[in-house]
Amino acid sequence: MLKDFAISIIQALHQQGFQAYLVGGCVRDLLLQREPADYDVATSATPAQVMEIFPQTYAVGAQFGVVLVPLPEEQRIRAEDVVPSTSQAVEVATFRSDHGYSDGRRPDEVRFSRDPREDVARRDFTINGMLLDPLNNEVLDFVGGRKDLEAGIIRTIGDPAKRFEEDKLRMLRAVRFAARLEYELETETLAAIRRRAQEIEVVSRERVRDELTKMLTEGHARRAFLLLDESGLLREVLPEISTMKGVEQPPEFHPEGDVFVHTLLLLENLPRPCPPTLAWGALLHDVGKPATFRVAPDRIRFDSHVDVGVKIAQEICERLRFSNHDSAQILALVDNHMRFGHVSRMKESTLKKFLRMPGFDEHLALHRADSLASHGNLRTYEFLQKKLAEIPPEKIRPAPLVTGDDLIAAGHVPGPKFREILEAVEDAQLDGRLLERDAALEFVKREFPV
Repeated sequence: MLKDFAISIIQALHQQGFQAYLVGGCVRDLLLQREPADYDVATSATPAQVMEIFPQTYAVGAQFGVVLVPLPEEQRIRAEDVVPSTSQAVEVATFRSDHGYSDGRRPDEVRFSRDPREDVARRDFTINGMLLDPLNNEVLDFVGGRKDLEAGIIRTIGDPAKRFEEDKLRMLRAVRFAARLEYELETETLAAIRRRAQEIEVVSRERVRDELTKMLTEGHARRAFLLLDESGLLREVLPEISTMKGVEQPPEFHPEGDVFVHTLLLLENLPRPCPPTLAWGALLHDVGKPATFRVAPDRIRFDSHVDVGVKIAQEICERLRFSNHDSAQILALVDNHMRFGHVSRMKESTLKKFLRMPGFDEHLALHRADSLASHGNLRTYEFLQKKLAEIPPEKIRPAPLVTGDDLIAAGHVPGPKFREILEAVEDAQLDGRLLERDAALEFVKREFPV
C-alpha cells in the first residue's frame, strides 16, 4: 500500500513538471528484493510546491526540504496522535546541497537544487545513494551504489572523513548496515571510523541509544558488536561491555569462553523479532562480572555480580535516557536471571510468584538464550514451559482471600504488619493450604493474634 502511494506521489509530481524518484534505503531494499520499512521520495519541487500539490501534509523539516505526505485517512491502519509515522506516510524531500555542520548533526545551510546528482552527493553511503524511477523502472546511480551492493561493501559517498564530520552518528550507522546486511566495511571507511571514534560523544545519548537498539534487535547483534569493537566505537559508547573482553569464566559452566564471547553468543540466540528491553537485558545480564571476578580455591567466581550488574545497568539506562518503564524491565531482567538456577527448589508459592513477574516471557526467553550460549541444558526452560501450560492463570494470580478491610475488621491496626499478614495468607493460598475465605480468616486469627 505504501509503495503504491509513493509511486502515486511521484506520478503527481511528474504531472506538475517536477523530477521525482524513490531514494535511499527503500531503493537499496528493493534491489535486494527485501520489503522496505518505509518509502522516501526525492524531488526538484520545493517544500511549498509539494504542500500545494498535496494539501494534507506535515512540514516536519521544511527548512531542510522535508515534507511528510500521509496515506489517505481511510487507508491508515490506525489514527496517529499528531503526525503519522513513516510507516503510514511518505517523506518527500527537495533536492538539496548541505553546507557546514557545526553541531556534527545538522547542516548550517541548505540550498535547494534541481540536480539529483547534487542531492545524492550529500548522502551517507553509496548503497543508500541510488535513485529509482518506478514509472520507467530505471535506477539512477551516480555514486557506485549498485556495484557496492553486489560486492557487499559499506562505503561512504566521497571522503569518509567529511561524511563523518557532517554527522557523527553515521559511524554507528555504518556498523549497523554492515551487520544487518552482512557486508564488509570498506577499508577507508573503517579507518576513518577508527580515527574519529571518540567524536561519537558529541551525538545525543538518545540517538546513540536508538542506533544501538536497532543493532540489538535487527537479528545480527553479534556481528554488530564485533564490528563496534573492531572499529573502536564500543569502548566509546558502551565501555562496560568492552571490559567484558578477556574476563575468564569457569569452564565447567561456560565452555564457550570469556564473558564477552558468552554475551555475544547469547545475543545470537535471542528470538526474532526481539523486544528492545529483552535485547538490552540480554546485553547487560552479566555486566557486573568484570568488577566481581576472582579466582577462588575451587573455581572462578563472581560474587554478587547480579547486585553489581543491576547498579551498572541502571547507570547505563540513565546515561542513554531510557524511559522509566523500559529501564525497570531491563533492570528486572538483569536482577532475576540467576534465579532460574533455583527453580527446582522453589516452594509452589515462590514459583507462582516467579511465573507472574511482569514481562515473564522476556525473562524466560533470556534464560533460554543464556543456557544455549553456555552449557546448552534446557531442562529448566522446558520445566517452566510445562508449568505455564499446566497452571491456569487464576491459580498463578488468584483473587485474594483476605483484604486490608478484613484485617481492620479483625482488630489489626494499619501499618507494616499488614503486608506481612497478607503475604502469609497469599503464600498459603498459592501453596494450596488455604482455599476458602473462612479458612483464611481463621488462619489470620491463629497465626497473627491481635
